[in-house]
Amino acid sequence: MRVLAYEVRRLRGLRSTWLILAAVLLADAAVAAVLARQLPVGQLGTAAAVRCVTAVVPLLPLPIAALGAGALGALSYGHEVRYPGLPAGRVSYRRRLGLLVAKLAVTGVLAVLLAAASVLLDAAVLRLLHAPGARVAALFDPASAGFADALRPLLLFVGLTALAGWSGLLVTSLVRSAAAGLLILCAVPALLEPVLSLLLRQSGRVWPAQLRELLPFQYGLDLVRGADAQQSAVSATLDGTLLTAVSVPAVLLLLAGLLVQARRRAL
Repeated sequence: MRVLAYEVRRLRGLRSTWLILAAVLLADAAVAAVLARQLPVGQLGTAAAVRCVTAVVPLLPLPIAALGAGALGALSYGHEVRYPGLPAGRVSYRRRLGLLVAKLAVTGVLAVLLAAASVLLDAAVLRLLHAPGARVAALFDPASAGFADALRPLLLFVGLTALAGWSGLLVTSLVRSAAAGLLILCAVPALLEPVLSLLLRQSGRVWPAQLRELLPFQYGLDLVRGADAQQSAVSATLDGTLLTAVSVPAVLLLLAGLLVQARRRAL
């Protein structure tokens, strides 16, 4: 518990933490406002509403909230490397591992809170700027028909944001540089998504529409090529192949981080 309290105090005391959170929320609200202005007047579809409240910008490597979470994770470890707060008490592998787990826990919670705050803020912006008949609040009402359709991509969005925060932290633990870790995090989706697309295509499947729209780089490429969104929605569920392909790099990254920590004398 002391390690968790230490990490919370460190993260809370960094000015960059609050700057990143404010920048993410402002950018999310601006993107949601632009997307809301582009929507046709009338009843709002579930897919369009989810795209607005998650503030997906085509050709970005990740959603804005996920990029912010990745930056927070990278800075959490990068600041520890530059300004070690516990140089004498974190020498052993067990103690360094405890601090790394604490950083992962705090970063994950903060990423989930950031994703939830961005969704709520974007939903408020969408409700204010779109036509009154849109009924945005119905998408968050468990009794409504569109709630089940909107819940799954929103949960995927929250999970993607948390995964980006953890990845930014673990990549930075390998390279020991926040800037390099963030650059690698931004490059991975651009390299990983074509490989996953090839694997899915060889197995006779395509990107699930809900996940495809939450990966802005792949979504932007489809828009540039003029691909039909409905044609890309043949498979609407996440199958075992896709889950395995997404989870394997994350597990390998975690194992690499643990092995590197075992060979170091400092965090």
